[in-house]
Amino acid sequence: MKTERAYVFSAVADERRHIASLIDGLDDRQLATPSLCAGWDIKTVAAHVLSTIADGLPAFLRLAVRRASLARAIDELARRRAQMTAPEIAAGLRRYADCPISPPLFGPLDPLADVLVHSGDIRIPLGLPLNPAPVHAALALDFLTGPWPFGFVPLGQLRGIRLESTDIDRVWGKGANIRGPVAALMMTVAGRTALVGLLEGAGLPILRHRLAPTAARQTGGQ
Repeated sequence: MKTERAYVFSAVADERRHIASLIDGLDDRQLATPSLCAGWDIKTVAAHVLSTIADGLPAFLRLAVRRASLARAIDELARRRAQMTAPEIAAGLRRYADCPISPPLFGPLDPLADVLVHSGDIRIPLGLPLNPAPVHAALALDFLTGPWPFGFVPLGQLRGIRLESTDIDRVWGKGANIRGPVAALMMTVAGRTALVGLLEGAGLPILRHRLAPTAARQTGGQ
């Protein structure tokens, strides 16, 4: 399995460009469609993806300190960027696509998971297919099931659960099995329940129960 930094960031850059092309082709109604992220429409999710690379970590941390909340800082920066026009957001995503930024301690799999999950946040509500390369979605799951899935997976959510992909020969964890397409596993682990119908196994009721409080508050995670 390729996990070299350059390989991962190439995949991240490709997905940023795919999101840019998608946003370029949406009308105002589609851009205003609620995404899988609570309180954000499609345009704001794309703006958040741009914010993560264009605003920089120092600016984010300063705002997080002022707001006393990482989540509030993320939301405010995304909404600021969402004041841009859709073509401006798309142009920004292309301009910064190759920027190899990742949070300290987390490495390149963090931005890969982030951009793939947010691609699903955009595509699924629009009725568009979510078809990331299985190897890329598997790498995102490596991060989401690892020790530092910041902002995506609450502590203990996957305890006693084994994830099995049906389109790439990979498994994660130990316990009651959940099997299905790797993209559906990725989105569900990240707190998005829109593709849970594609999954099966004895572990699914357990995970559904653990996701229920999140689903009651929102349709998405970070």
